[in-house]
Amino acid sequence: MLQIAVTGKPNVGKSSFFNAATLSEAEVASYPFTTIDVNKAVTHVVKPCPCQELEVECNPRNSQCREGQRLIPVELLDVAGLVPGAHEGRGLGNKFLDDLRQARVFIHVIDASGSTDEEGRPCEAGSHDPLEDVDFLQNEITMWLFGILHKNWNRLVRKALSEKLDIAKVIAEQLSGAGIMVEDVLEAKRAITKEYKDWEDEDMILLLDNLLKIAKPMMIVANKADLPHAEENIQRLKEKYDNVVPASAEAELALSRAAEAGLIKYTSGEDDFEILQADKLSPQQLKALEYIRENVLKKYGGTGVQEALNQAIFNLLDMIVVYPVEDEHKLSDQKGNVLPDALLIPCGSKPRDMAFLIHTDIGDGFMHAIDARSCRRVASDHELQDGDIISIITR
Repeated sequence: MLQIAVTGKPNVGKSSFFNAATLSEAEVASYPFTTIDVNKAVTHVVKPCPCQELEVECNPRNSQCREGQRLIPVELLDVAGLVPGAHEGRGLGNKFLDDLRQARVFIHVIDASGSTDEEGRPCEAGSHDPLEDVDFLQNEITMWLFGILHKNWNRLVRKALSEKLDIAKVIAEQLSGAGIMVEDVLEAKRAITKEYKDWEDEDMILLLDNLLKIAKPMMIVANKADLPHAEENIQRLKEKYDNVVPASAEAELALSRAAEAGLIKYTSGEDDFEILQADKLSPQQLKALEYIRENVLKKYGGTGVQEALNQAIFNLLDMIVVYPVEDEHKLSDQKGNVLPDALLIPCGSKPRDMAFLIHTDIGDGFMHAIDARSCRRVASDHELQDGDIISIITR
């Protein structure tokens, strides 16, 4: 299962985002380091399910379908907050950075209202510039990786020279524990023109900055978007950075809890809700719901939580969803489950890649694939498209 890490300073709403996305109960408090041990739970990214287009009733196994929307599970990690100097061991820095190793993408939650200082302590709204927090997190992770690489650099250079290896392969092996791949390093080092044996510290830092953007892309969640000073800060964030999503994790959590209790009709990611049992809501609760509608949903088109998850997987990681079936005519598996599984795979994947994702034996025995919509054979070098329904034929 793909992992998304929820990162950021203490007290900016990371655990609230985590709880809202997963309906979990991670502890939330207005002081730094509420989260000490990493919290893990399953959340979902959402795509239209082919069942409505094809007018069939699906029977999902590895995912869910709600009103024609397929909910595909991913794992969310809520890790300890990061403070300046974490790469040197300040705060819970080393633990935080270790917890990030296997995450494929980061959701960086920041306090868009500027009411949390650089150490994660509450301060007057608007007194801290949230733009400073974006570069700070990337720098901490870069410098953590730099510490690993720099400590072993002379040995790595000697190994590459004596064994006539590409330095990218040697670096990738050194950083493999952080989920770094050779192809990521190859792409990252294109910006450096010097021979690797002549690299200085700034060259390694540049390499690692580039590497992080490729191997661990970051989605910026501008949380507390409904509070004073947030709107102008969000505009500044969008002008300087890509991939910024305004959000209110507290609003999402309130709506999800109310929907779970049957008080309102609301699906995560929607831009409105319907009150179902007004008589069971107090005047204060009705007022709070109206506040969310006016200051979050109408203003930003949603709470931002589902949008951030979707963008992290489908935009930053460039994933698509495909549906493997065994019977291309009935769109089912051997037990008759219609559209049983939804797979997240990288854009550009071929049918054989999909076969190996299902099971190594299926990949090893791959012969060809059939597009279930057309019932026609597709070439082994055919690039799969988002929403494809594919039957794999094996030996």
